[in-house]
Amino acid sequence: VDELDESCLGYAGLVYEHVLGENKYTFVEQCKNPQSVTILMKGPNKHTLQQIKDAVRDGLRSVKNALEDGCVVPGAGAYEVAAHAALKKFAETVKGRARLGIQAYADGLLVIPKVLATNAGHDSQEVMVKLLEEAGSGLVCGLDCDSGEACIPADQGIYDNYRVKRQMINSCTVIASNLLLVDEIMRAGMSSLKG
Repeated sequence: VDELDESCLGYAGLVYEHVLGENKYTFVEQCKNPQSVTILMKGPNKHTLQQIKDAVRDGLRSVKNALEDGCVVPGAGAYEVAAHAALKKFAETVKGRARLGIQAYADGLLVIPKVLATNAGHDSQEVMVKLLEEAGSGLVCGLDCDSGEACIPADQGIYDNYRVKRQMINSCTVIASNLLLVDEIMRAGMSSLKG
């Protein structure tokens, strides 16, 4: 306490106490250099309040992830459509059964834009045809959920977190490998029962 001086203190233009419901809250506003903030959330019931808290937490975590990664990727299903196109092109250079695996993986990536289209009330097959045509021309395009047309996500400010997409690819690969391993174990078990 002896080492504290005026430089350790902050500045607040307005400090007041306010009663909300049954609780008293102290509000500190108009700070010159705020280091932290409090978000006051109100709702009509616990369920709504929990949904609001979850939405705010998800939004803040998304911003935190983008700042830590230092980058974002185009959203609206654009990443998945571009990865699908790249994998299809790569599959042409591969021979044998591995080619089938690459094609299946590429097709599996399209689940995200298909679900986006369905949830937005559009025909998923029609939307996928449009997206794949646009992607074939070299555009990074995603789904405009309002119109059902292809759009350039960056122009509309639609982005996804890099780390979320990285984790998605990693998880998909691990899960697919585990399923194939279980399939092999089941096949080996069945053949040993026959013999």
